[in-house]
Formats: sequence, structure tokens, C-alpha cells
Amino acid sequence: MSFTATAGSGFRLFRFAAPHVFYPLAGRMVPWFVALAAIFTFAGLYVGFFVAPTDHQQGESYRIIFIHVPAAWMGMFIYLVMAFWGAIGLAFNTRLSFMMVRALAPTGAI
Repeated sequence: MSFTATAGSGFRLFRFAAPHVFYPLAGRMVPWFVALAAIFTFAGLYVGFFVAPTDHQQGESYRIIFIHVPAAWMGMFIYLVMAFWGAIGLAFNTRLSFMMVRALAPTGAI
């Protein structure tokens, strides 16, 4: 079975597995992702600190759940993404997959 890109084959995304194709695209998308991350971060913090009601027994200390729980979920999700990229790297022997795993590991640990 060949994984070459032919018209209508659905395997056109494999061309992004090459670092010389992926890096320029990623470089152009970084400012957009930074802006989206900042918007979502500030929106989430605003809702967590100002919109969400306080607990009647715990008071304001209850609001730590709006920071701690999403951070824990995101850390675990990053490890799941690392497992996905590791499996893709082992299955298709792509360098970019292993580079993604090495780049995600410190973020997941934090």
C-alpha cells in the first residue's frame, strides 16, 4: 500500500509530516494561536473569578477549583497527546512525531 498523495486519496496531510513543510506553516500560525490562547485564558479567568458564584460554605476559597481542575485535566490531556504522537511515530517512522513528543513533555510535567 502506497502513501503517496494522489487526487482524492485523503493522504494529502502526510506531506505535513516533513519538517521542512511543517515548520513554515507552524511559524505562520503561532501568532494566531497565541492570540486565541490569550483570549480564552482571559475569558476563563474572568468567568472563574467574577461570574461564578461563591460557595455558601467555603466562600471565596472555592474558586481555586476553577484554576486547579482545568490545569490538571490539561496536563493529563497533554500526556494522552504525547502517547498519540508516539504511536504515530512508531507506526509511520516520522521524525516530526517524536519531535512533538519531546516538545510536549515539559508542558505536561508543568
